[in-house]
Amino acid sequence: MDINFRFAIVSDLHIALPHTIWDHPSRFHLVEVSITAFESVLEHLTQLDLDFLLIPGDLTQHGEPENHAWLAKKLSQLPFPAYVIPGNHDVPVFMANEQSIAFADFPHYYRKFGYENPQQPYYNCPLLPGVRLIGLNSNSFDDQGKQIGRLDNQQLQWLETELESVRDELVLVMIHHNVVEHLPNQSDHPMANRYMLENAPELLKLLRQYGVRLVFTGHLHVQDVACAEGVYDITTGSLVSYPHPYRVLEFERDHLGREWLQIVSHRVESVPDFPNLQQSSRQWMGDRSYPFLIKLLTLPPLNLPLAQAQQLAPDLRDFWATIADGDGVLDYPDFPLEVRRYIQQYGATTHPGHPASIDNNSRLLIGNW
Repeated sequence: MDINFRFAIVSDLHIALPHTIWDHPSRFHLVEVSITAFESVLEHLTQLDLDFLLIPGDLTQHGEPENHAWLAKKLSQLPFPAYVIPGNHDVPVFMANEQSIAFADFPHYYRKFGYENPQQPYYNCPLLPGVRLIGLNSNSFDDQGKQIGRLDNQQLQWLETELESVRDELVLVMIHHNVVEHLPNQSDHPMANRYMLENAPELLKLLRQYGVRLVFTGHLHVQDVACAEGVYDITTGSLVSYPHPYRVLEFERDHLGREWLQIVSHRVESVPDFPNLQQSSRQWMGDRSYPFLIKLLTLPPLNLPLAQAQQLAPDLRDFWATIADGDGVLDYPDFPLEVRRYIQQYGATTHPGHPASIDNNSRLLIGNW
């Protein structure tokens, strides 16, 4: 059956009404633009002939009820359906506190956006004839109430049952935490592993078993397309972090069963208080990057002495911005060889070292070739 549809992804909105913003000297999020940037994106998207919009989590800055309510009202005014899932920022606590909603409250805010059954924090819903969306919840809490990125056994069992029931349909999966590594050794890196789903191998095994090839994630705040054994994890950067991106995608399946996914990425270039948002945001990120870089250089696998890390860190001020950009090439020929080679791994290159630009604009050949 021929299938052709067009949709958009906007991720990690971190919506923060002005009175809910609180600052921290090392935060990379420019939440001051959350409202105006999102409104700018919607102005563009409503001019397109879209079938639906996906938002893979971190809808709000800290799970504030007024921010959830604001977003739900805004989404209800769109001319196309929107579907959301919770990120770690949306449900930071299991029980409500003076700042954040309770974990169980989340689906009730978004009943029109996937959660027809608000008693369940994940869902399976039809998008178009022959096309399904499965929205997963990757936010769990341990016995001490600490939030972790994991699918519990009940959700995995539910997922297998749902996948079995829709074997003949195209299934898209949306989940906040990454399921395929987007950074070197992401699953085990002491700084990067919290962006990975703890039991990603279990989920990937299930997706491969049922022929699911497209997963849409957020959380990491970078533009990146990664693939592992036929499963694509397309992660989209944050609307409140450089480069303030969003994506418009088109899926095609022809009568022979051949499938393509066309990806076109856009950026918010300007908002009222930041007329040159790209430049000022990259500057913001670089100015706040030093503590992050010191940790990166002194922790495994590099384990550099602090003095050496302090010497190298200033030259790396644009390191994370380049990664967040997508399709970046990182090379510091004056660095010690071991450090140079390690940093190169974060670039968008193939194993022989050639640029591989697929993160922002590409046409992926998905299956049945």
